[in-house]
Amino acid sequence: MHPFLRNNATSIGLIAIILWSTMVGFIHRISDLLGPLGGIAMIYSCASALLLVSLGVPKIKTFPRNYLLFGGVLFVAYEMSFALAIGYAANGAQAIEVNIINYLWPSLTIVFAIIFNNQKANLLIIPGLSLSLLGVCWVLGGEKGLDLPVMISNVSSNPVSYVLAFLGAFFWAGYCTVTTKLARGENGAALFFLLTAAALWVKFFVSGGVIANVSMGAIVYVLLAAGAVGFGCACWNFGIVYGNVSILASTSYFTPILSSLLASLFLNAPLSLSFWQGVLMVSAGSILCWRATRAQTTKATICSS
Repeated sequence: MHPFLRNNATSIGLIAIILWSTMVGFIHRISDLLGPLGGIAMIYSCASALLLVSLGVPKIKTFPRNYLLFGGVLFVAYEMSFALAIGYAANGAQAIEVNIINYLWPSLTIVFAIIFNNQKANLLIIPGLSLSLLGVCWVLGGEKGLDLPVMISNVSSNPVSYVLAFLGAFFWAGYCTVTTKLARGENGAALFFLLTAAALWVKFFVSGGVIANVSMGAIVYVLLAAGAVGFGCACWNFGIVYGNVSILASTSYFTPILSSLLASLFLNAPLSLSFWQGVLMVSAGSILCWRATRAQTTKATICSS
């Protein structure tokens, strides 16, 4: 491919990172306006429609069965965990905190690749994973950084959000690992988003949920969030197929920083110096884990969210 076209494709892939970084702010705002379950279900329903347009109607018969089963379950479990963790957050600052827990997934993906996919790695994996975990603890420790009583107090104030975010990191790392082994080049994003939307609506109706106070502003936010997901996936797929995968992979590890900055501005939630120190640790730990692998990072390993 001509270098100019490859650079453009890489730039388009980078746009996906920016779009996905807006999701924390959108999800939390929409949850405030429409309720966590109903609002998030609307986001994923609209996003599914956009993905069907951008990626096409999935040809289910061509998908390996194990990818449909295990990949589908892990994808839906992750998306529900991630979105509801943010939706159930008590305020904007807490939504940003639980989002950082979610960003343990890049480090965990490398660890899973080593354990389950025989990925070769060097000893950088140990400080990398340790730094990521320390960064999350630093974020949860409040203004003093690593403060165990404050961490316990934060988590116990809203255990549902924090536990969902933590589980989500494992689910997405598992999905990326499964995709590497089972997908055989197939992309089930559109189908899996449809399944996620269906699961959210089922949970919504079973729990007797009601969407109230539907306003034009809320609808606009839903469409913007759906656009960030749908166009983000389209841009990312184009980027990793035609662009520079190494640049996209390395840049994606800085998503927690950009995501936190955009969410802080959008939700009017000032963040402390210790928070930013923790986020930098999480990103640095992810990069160390990535550098620990000797083989070139695969497209499946750089699933972004």
